[in-house]
Amino acid sequence: MNPNNTAPMVYLIGAGPGNPDLITVKAVKAIGKADVILCDRLVSPEIVESYAPGNTEIIYVGKECSKGASTPQSHINTLMVDYVRQNKTVVRLKGGDVSIFSNILDELQTLKENHISFEIIPGITAALGAAAYAGIPLTARGYATSVRFLTYYKSEILTETYWKELAGTNDTLVFYMSKGNLMALVEKFISLDVSREKEIAIIEQATTPFQKVYTSDFDEFKKNFADKNFASPSLVIIGKVVGLHKEFSWLKNAEQEGLYFKSVVNGSLVSKTQNFFEYAV
Repeated sequence: MNPNNTAPMVYLIGAGPGNPDLITVKAVKAIGKADVILCDRLVSPEIVESYAPGNTEIIYVGKECSKGASTPQSHINTLMVDYVRQNKTVVRLKGGDVSIFSNILDELQTLKENHISFEIIPGITAALGAAAYAGIPLTARGYATSVRFLTYYKSEILTETYWKELAGTNDTLVFYMSKGNLMALVEKFISLDVSREKEIAIIEQATTPFQKVYTSDFDEFKKNFADKNFASPSLVIIGKVVGLHKEFSWLKNAEQEGLYFKSVVNGSLVSKTQNFFEYAV
């Protein structure tokens, strides 16, 4: 329990997009101080196994809403506060980067309200990891001058006016958490006469041993992928830059099938010496 006799605090850490080698040195150092790790689903188990101290308590608090398996945010907030009050250093470990499509605001407000010290340690977000491993430079000169990070997990997120603007822009568009509405997303762009120069890429399980990249133009997408159930997580990239994948792809699609990120029993408390995969459901 806090062997360094320092004031307890919370480290909010981005673990990167999947490949455990893509975690930052600063994140590794902070994980090494942890008495407790509150760990999301999209975190490589190798990170916890390799860098957490042997007596660290690990609590899996992942969210997989499509399967109805989701740890309430209020419970995560309570755990952070309770463990700090026990004089324990807490690591809140999230996939990707902590500030991109995560509930960090709720957690920051909780820590601030309870006068708890914290530090935010960024990670490589999924868009950057997926694009790099697919050989798609997001703002390639002559193709796009900007990139937008978006999500489309329910229809009311984007207004009709914004849809029209997205269909006409030359920006590269990256959609997180949109696998379940992918066909609707494609049909929406087609209905708005999206440029034929733009293509769409779906990157499954980016940067992991199971990564696969699928590309298509919009006209052929339904024929190619209407019945395809893409693995989770999948990231969507739309724009002219997708056409660069064929030329600059440096990583072959995985031949093996499987899921890198396991579904775990939410709220399970384990020690580092216990096998992560024992908790797969």
